[in-house]
Formats: sequence, C-alpha cells, structure tokens
Amino acid sequence: MPNAGGLCHVTRMDRTTEIGDRDATGQAEAVRRREVSPRELVDEAIRRIERLNPRLNAVIHEHFERARREADGPLPDGPFRGVPFLLKDLASGTRAGDPIHWGTRFLKDAGYRAPVTSYLVDKFLRAGLVIVGRTNVPELGAWTTTEPEAYGPTRNPWHLEHSSGGSSGGAAAAVAARMVAAAHASDGGGSIRIPASECGLVGLKPSRGRVSMGPTIGEMWAGLAFELAVTRSIRDTAGLLDAVAGPMPGDPYVAERPLRPYVEEVGAPTGVLRIGLMATSATAPVHADCTAAVERTGRLLADLGHHVEIAHPQALEDPTVSDAAIRVIATSQAQEIDHFESVLGRSLGPEDMDCDNWAITQMGRQVTGSQYLAAVAALHEWNRRMAAFWADGFDLLVTPTIPTPPPLLGEQTPDPAAPLSAWAKAGAMVAFTVPFNVTGQPAMSLPMHWNAAGLPIGVQLVAAFGREDVLIRVGAQLESEARWTERRPPL
Repeated sequence: MPNAGGLCHVTRMDRTTEIGDRDATGQAEAVRRREVSPRELVDEAIRRIERLNPRLNAVIHEHFERARREADGPLPDGPFRGVPFLLKDLASGTRAGDPIHWGTRFLKDAGYRAPVTSYLVDKFLRAGLVIVGRTNVPELGAWTTTEPEAYGPTRNPWHLEHSSGGSSGGAAAAVAARMVAAAHASDGGGSIRIPASECGLVGLKPSRGRVSMGPTIGEMWAGLAFELAVTRSIRDTAGLLDAVAGPMPGDPYVAERPLRPYVEEVGAPTGVLRIGLMATSATAPVHADCTAAVERTGRLLADLGHHVEIAHPQALEDPTVSDAAIRVIATSQAQEIDHFESVLGRSLGPEDMDCDNWAITQMGRQVTGSQYLAAVAALHEWNRRMAAFWADGFDLLVTPTIPTPPPLLGEQTPDPAAPLSAWAKAGAMVAFTVPFNVTGQPAMSLPMHWNAAGLPIGVQLVAAFGREDVLIRVGAQLESEARWTERRPPL
C-alpha cells in the first residue's frame, strides 16, 4: 500500500505540472473542474520560480507565504480564480504595504512600500488572481532593456545572454519561462510590446482610457502610458482585458465600452479587412529578420482572405514628433523625481540614479510650463494626421514591433563615458511603438517569427482607437496559423 500511495502522489504532481504549463484560461478551467486546487497551482508556480529565477532574475520580490494563505482561503469567484500572477515593480502595480521600487536604488534603500492598492491591482485580485511576487524593471522604467543597478539584469529565456526587453522585461521573462501564465505589464513607449517581441509573447497596449491608472495616477506622461499584461495566448489577453477594463470615478480619459466581452471576439469572424503593411522605416534602420517577419505575416494575412497592401500613415515619416514626445517624457520624469524627493524627505542627485536618468531629469527641469503645453499641442496635432489613415478606410497597420532582434545584455545600458547613449538607443528601439502611445490607439505585438539563432521576432498590429476587438479577432486567426503557443524556450 505505501507504494500505491506514492504512485498516486506522483501522478497528482505530474498532473499539476501539466496544468501549470497551460495558459491562464486553461489553469482557471482546471480549478473550476476541480482538477487542481488554487494552492497546488500556487505551489507549482513557486517551485518554478525557485528553480528558474536564479538564472533569469525576473522576480525580485517574493510573496510566497501570503500567496499560499490566499490560495487556501476564499478567493473571489472571478474568471481567473486561483491562477498565480506577478505584478510589475512600477507605476500602477501597487498593493498597499508591498514594496515597489521602480527599479531604483533610492527607493530600494529606503524600503519604500506602496501606500494604496491601485484600481488595476484590485481588479486583478477580484478576478481571482493570486499574486506570488513582483517583477524586475529598468531604473524608473526608462529603458528598453531590464538591467537596473538596483537588482541586476533580467535574462531572456530563449538565450540567456540576450535582453528580455524593457520596461516589462521581468514580467516577459517570467511568462516566457512558464513561471506563471501571465503577468502585469505597462507601456509608456513600447514597454508591453517590446518585451513581448523579445520573449515570444502576446503583448497588447490597450486604447487610452480603457484601463484606469487610479486612484493616485490620473495620467502618466501626458497620456502616453498604459497598463495591462503579457501573456502566451490571445484568449488570456482578452480575458484579462475584460477583467480590468472600464472607467473608474475621476479618470481623465474614458474609452467607449465594447459591444460585448473581448473573450467573445476570440474566434469570431473578422470579415475581409483592409491592412497596410510597413516592413521598413524612413526614420529607423530595420534588421532583415524583422522585415522578414512582417512580410511573412502579410502573406499569411493575404492567404486568410484579407486585402493587404504596402501602406502606412505619412505622419510616421515626420521625425519632428519625437522632439515633442521627448520634452513631455523628460518633464514628466522630473516631476516623478520631485515626487520621490517629497516622499523620501531628501534631495536626489546624480549618485542616486544612472547617468542618463539624471541627465533626463535635469533636461525636464529646464522645460517651462509654456514649452510643455506646446509639446502636448504638437502631439495632439500629429495624432490627428495619424488618425486619417484609419479614417480613410484602413482597418489595421502591420509593422515590426522593434527594428532589431533581441540585443545582447549590456548593449543598451547607460554608459557614463557616453552620456545619453542609452537614451538614443532606446529612441531607435521605440520607432514603431511610441507613435501609438502618442495616438492612444490599441497596438499588439504577436510572436510571429523566430530567427536562425532561435530568438523571437514580434510583429505589431495597430487598430483604430477603441478597436481592441479587431486586434483580438485577427490575433486569434494568426495564433491558429502560427501556433506560437506550442513553442517553449530551451531553458
């Protein structure tokens, strides 16, 4: 009989491991069918983090014991009841009393903890998700690689010497390595889509006003920042968007409510769409692997019956918009540092942050109120020129997510010997993503290609404002053809 009991235990463990490999929707279904308990799922996620995180450095704060207690207790009966989840160490990922350090040494050294739970995190919890930890980010979320001095670099599960992207690099590495099925991510210039591209994931930046950043944040970076998650499947992205979308009292922006839940768009007919294809750029060199990924996606969309043509908004060729965006971002960062100085009760200087973040902060402090408002007005004017492309009859634009494959670690970090070199490199990386932070349109990176080195190459799909439904329908079409959910990193 002892042997029989042992066999039963092993079988149960094997079953839990198999369920832990499913996407978040599949894990939640297994909990509802009582194939696995929330506690078993949480324990499985913890085992995976403990085994893999020493090599990846994706999770920087562990909330394991609390997660176990919550999994044993009466969880909300939401769509993701019992599914383990990770929060990003930035912006609206706040849970009252938890550490949140924005990738900085000064908040880490001060032992700073969040004073409130954000509306976003409250909605994640109401959906039944169990928070098992918090993920690594670059300092102040400023860079397109996750290599902060405070916590060290996060490594890409597909190749440990490469970057996992930024600023949601810790979240993307954890999901790609299957520590958890999905994780919170945010996007101020591409920070959901860039890590999704570099780690082979689905990364949707929603429309402006779709997901609240309250109660302590109305808007970040004059409306250039957004919140959601990185996932491995379209249905998880749709389900998480359903769980957290919707305005909260006092939000400065509100996106029009969808006609039906986003999960109902998964597998729904798309009709024949008019799609513009942009495989290269006049403002940024594009690597052949990234061009090939876009061209391959265009052929696949044509095979699916869509009308695909080489076309893009002419406003994308106007380099002057970057000056206005830089002014807004630098001024916003200066205000963030002023806020942290107030919280800490001391001044912050060049010894507290990397050289480029200090330079950007000083740049922002030189901007006058009139100059800031002029920059915002310039972004609004450019936004109207961009919107004309969709108003003229296009349903989607397809571009590279980023212009290169995942770079090596160390290639994009600030260098005191070359001030603002990291800032310039980040600017090149966001050539295709930041325009849609400016316009507020929904944009999604899909893992459509792997290069000869085995590194993921994402492709970005952009829809008209408020049309996440179109992205989810087309994304589901492409997922069934490209079958990226079957891939897993060699780690």
